[in-house]
Amino acid sequence: MVKAGWTMTGLVALFLLGASVAPKLMGATVATDSLVALGWPTQYLIPIGIIELACVLLFIVPRTSLLGAVLMTGLLGGAMASHLRADSPLLSHTLFSIYLGLFMWTALLLRDAGLRAYLSRSTAT
Repeated sequence: MVKAGWTMTGLVALFLLGASVAPKLMGATVATDSLVALGWPTQYLIPIGIIELACVLLFIVPRTSLLGAVLMTGLLGGAMASHLRADSPLLSHTLFSIYLGLFMWTALLLRDAGLRAYLSRSTAT
């Protein structure tokens, strides 16, 4: 289970770094166009990229992985709200944050025995 969790963590991290963080930090046209389509000013491109990078790094480090997952969940919720407001396609854009969040939390649960134990104690009561 732990190996599967770390594999999934690597996939999430590589996806976020390559498809989301890097384009924002490099000011790629795809990132600026997406931000404008959602109604966000392009001045927020770099700050959002830095926040995403920080969340990914926190998620990768075992001691801060829970904090990273919680913060990334908040970020994904904001992205989903932006897509809802912009009337983006439901299954491909708006709900993508849910898909990514479920994958991320599954990875964390698989790799963190302490979190699994805590959750099983919480649900047993």
